[in-house]
Amino acid sequence: MSRFLEVTELQGWYGESHVLHGMNMHVDEGEVVTLLGRNGSGRTSTLRAIMGLIGARKGSIKLHGRETIDLPPHRIARLGVGYCPEERGIFSSLSAEENLLLPPVLAPGGMDVAAIYAMFPNLKERAQSQGTRLSGGEQQMLAVARILRTGAKLLLLDEISEGLAPVIVQALAAMIRTLRGQGYTIVMVEQNFRFAAPLADRFYVMEHGRAVQHFTQAELAANMDKLRAFLGV
Repeated sequence: MSRFLEVTELQGWYGESHVLHGMNMHVDEGEVVTLLGRNGSGRTSTLRAIMGLIGARKGSIKLHGRETIDLPPHRIARLGVGYCPEERGIFSSLSAEENLLLPPVLAPGGMDVAAIYAMFPNLKERAQSQGTRLSGGEQQMLAVARILRTGAKLLLLDEISEGLAPVIVQALAAMIRTLRGQGYTIVMVEQNFRFAAPLADRFYVMEHGRAVQHFTQAELAANMDKLRAFLGV
């Protein structure tokens, strides 16, 4: 299995605020990896740093062995990375389908609209509905669907289950399993441990801008006491 992402001694800043303090992690091709931690631990900042969206970065971020620490976000996207932010970023004045078609195709192998609608039948039904008329769950599905069109093969998903009804959360879990089965590589930030626990191959627990614990799905049960101490789960 080849390594898609390798982060080494990553430091990150927003202005003068130092938010990442030597983050180390790796993600192999086809894996689902979840970043766990309390609010403010640096999980979202790690995703944003991988995408080149924080003020300053030092250290190393390699995609398929290529160093990207000095690349701007649009160049990183062309290497097959898609970022779904917590705030979703749906354009309220556009229809669901217009939102879906808005991002450019950046790499070969992206899903076409028919394949996306097969995965998200709710979006097909609401294709002509304005962004503001979509439910929270439909907006979240649309936010993920947009990056699947671009050709991205590494998906950075930030709190996609937050605030959603259980039936929608179950649908998103099924989506992640399907994408994993199709060869996508996924890094998730999740506060909802019950959602994330059965989906991930490996877990990194973050505190103060760095990873302080790392374990596999097979090691999850043996690490629950440590998780409770770090996360309060």
